[in-house]
Amino acid sequence: MPHVIHGPELPRLDSTRDGRRRIDLVTEDLFGFTDLKADHITYRPGDTAAAHYHVGARHIWFVSEGRGTYHVGDETYELAVGDVAVAGDSEVHWFENPHDEPFAFYELWVPAPRETIWIREDDV
Repeated sequence: MPHVIHGPELPRLDSTRDGRRRIDLVTEDLFGFTDLKADHITYRPGDTAAAHYHVGARHIWFVSEGRGTYHVGDETYELAVGDVAVAGDSEVHWFENPHDEPFAFYELWVPAPRETIWIREDDV
């Protein structure tokens, strides 16, 4: 297990749906952890994720930049820098950025999810 992974070496994923970008911070592949998974996600203006949930994990987000909209179950919340949001195991959720500036957050799963389920398979 490495003790340090420098930023440029961290795995990155660009969304095929829109302009979202994910940087993996803590994964089983990187550090061997299965009790925690973490990443940093940036939504550009207009980006939105598809509704989904994770099996076997609680989900926590720490907003680090901008403002965005968080949908969880039947509720909708406006988030800004410094806010913290949560979703329980198998609770449907998604984010969107209807603003003119980037929206970013640190995302943690406890433990790492076993599976992600998309509500609409044609909207991933």
